[in-house]
Amino acid sequence: MKQITNCPSVLAAGYDTYSPAALRRLFDKQTVSHMLPYETIEKSEEDAKLFMENKKRISISGVQSKYSMVVKDGKLKLTPENEQGRYILKPKPSGIRNPLEYAANENLTMQIAEQVFKMETAANGLCFFQGGEIAYITKRFDITPDGNKYRVEDFASLAGLTSDNAGDNFKYDYSYEEVADLIKKFLPAWPVELLKFYRLVLFNFLFSNGDAHLKNFSVIDWGRNDFRLAPAYDLLNTRLHVDDTDFALDKGLFKTDRSEFFKGGKAIGFSFRQFALSIGLPETIADKELSLFTAKHPLIDELIDRSFLSEKLKRQYRMLYQTKRNRLADTKL
Repeated sequence: MKQITNCPSVLAAGYDTYSPAALRRLFDKQTVSHMLPYETIEKSEEDAKLFMENKKRISISGVQSKYSMVVKDGKLKLTPENEQGRYILKPKPSGIRNPLEYAANENLTMQIAEQVFKMETAANGLCFFQGGEIAYITKRFDITPDGNKYRVEDFASLAGLTSDNAGDNFKYDYSYEEVADLIKKFLPAWPVELLKFYRLVLFNFLFSNGDAHLKNFSVIDWGRNDFRLAPAYDLLNTRLHVDDTDFALDKGLFKTDRSEFFKGGKAIGFSFRQFALSIGLPETIADKELSLFTAKHPLIDELIDRSFLSEKLKRQYRMLYQTKRNRLADTKL
């Protein structure tokens, strides 16, 4: 296993395990090992059985395999039966390019969202199987301190869409403008939440997250019907793994054809400015956010350098980011 020199969560330099900041953010100040007490699923038949049994009990939706975890005796362990898990473990996925770097990609992208753009995100980090293979770990934001659950609804549910009534493509057959309409409809504090949503749409474009579909946006009730956008989750540069499009939603930014807002059929800064106006954000806010997201942020380069991506994928990640940044800075047709 490669020697660790940066915190495998917040990517702070000079740590060979989780930093104090990571332990506070991810593990409520508990000292936790970054090493899992398991071999990878492919290498140990005994551990594979434990993971398969755990997978039957977890209720988190999604295509990638996810496993419920708890902290016991300073280690991340599979959640025992009849106990509430507090973490989700995501090992490498299958059927994509660079599967072993998926976890590092997601950790880096989530850290950029939180540290550079001050977005509310699910606490996250990396952990390692006994053979050194990396997995992604995230703290569940839907679990209350006493072990109960906050109510969470994704936007497919809010839109009333399921595979039964809308077909297999139900979570993609929508537009981000229509998502904004749902925010105005269901969230009492929608002016605040709408800006958070706009920033998330900008971020996903800037960092080539082509998987921002309806089930990757959620609303959470923090208590007494205090409905807000849930912390951001599942943020990563999907272009490192698949050849996808700029937007996960098939209709893109707008609910009707607005090709006049695009340059050569591609979204640019002008497109996002018009999108902000179409969902009801003031021009001053739109311009301020576009300036923020197109500004040079040295911390982005630092986090990329300290990430657990290979040098090859660090270069690709940086190149893709710079390409999107140039497009976002283009505010004139």
